[in-house]
Amino acid sequence: MNAIRRRFQPEQVRELVLIALIIGIIIFFGTQIENYFSPRTFTRISTSVAVVAIVAVGQTLVILTRNIDLSVGSIVGFTAYVVGTYLAANNDLPPALAVLAAVGIGAVMGAFNGMVVAYGRVPAIIVTLGTLAIYRTLLVEISGARSVLTSALPRWLVNLPPVNVFSIGAIDIRLLFAVAVLVVIVFQLIVTYSAWGRRLYAIGSNPDAARIAGFPAQRIVFTAFVLSGALAGLAGFVFLARFGNITVVAGQGIELQSVAAAVVGGVNINGGIGSPFGAFLGALLVDIIDNSLIRWLAISEFLRNALLGLLILLAVATDTVIMNRLRKLWSRHELQVATGQAPTEKGKGHRAV
Repeated sequence: MNAIRRRFQPEQVRELVLIALIIGIIIFFGTQIENYFSPRTFTRISTSVAVVAIVAVGQTLVILTRNIDLSVGSIVGFTAYVVGTYLAANNDLPPALAVLAAVGIGAVMGAFNGMVVAYGRVPAIIVTLGTLAIYRTLLVEISGARSVLTSALPRWLVNLPPVNVFSIGAIDIRLLFAVAVLVVIVFQLIVTYSAWGRRLYAIGSNPDAARIAGFPAQRIVFTAFVLSGALAGLAGFVFLARFGNITVVAGQGIELQSVAAAVVGGVNINGGIGSPFGAFLGALLVDIIDNSLIRWLAISEFLRNALLGLLILLAVATDTVIMNRLRKLWSRHELQVATGQAPTEKGKGHRAV
């Protein structure tokens, strides 16, 4: 029983609350929107959440190190345009090579961010705010105001979004959604069980202690940015497959959505706390609200962005007030268990030693 209690962490409360909240919101919109409980609704949400979910996993890795990556939206747009342009001119390019090219382009852009942040010691918010503009400007310059058109893309790419991996009853699990889920699972396992993942949490929780312990902090931060860029590149390919028509504004706003997904999913903006699975739940919650509000009230994009900002503020406030209190109570309980002190009950004091 004690082993079970030790495995259960306060952060998991946020994930359980998110799951309950997602179910509650689905039930609410189901009572407000006609034919809401249909396979079509699941397909719409699962397809649209794939891009943000993949980017949010990379964003989580960076935030765990007490940094942030605001350039991911520009990386998504740049990758989608460059790979789309090349595929339009070379329809016989193998799919695996196209995916690797997208991931590679994103990784190079992420490496530039990581180099300046980790080794140049420039604050991440300044660096990635600058590269957000630089990468977008590069896209505008190389595009020459031309768009990538669906009609010019190879058929295998155009036919990719409707591809089903398997079906559960009347619900089809699309390939793009399955890719996003696979990314979440892989990186959840990495941060939970690998030495690199444990060091990632250690650096975010206490950078000074991690440095004294001999952890290669700069290399780990650099790697986190490279992975964030690579995942943004993969998301760029998914974005290209989903929309086909790519313009210079492709991917705008994804940086805000990825931060919202991570923070709402329980990733502490001060680093050291959170998980890719929580970020996925956050992305799912944000996407469900976004898609449902469009069908229910047909609200504008400006109001949806305002809602994202409100969700970020609520998530940070919740983490600061409620979760911090819960963590203190949990730490006190763990200390009592470690020192052999039993919780006081009906006037009883310490356990006999």
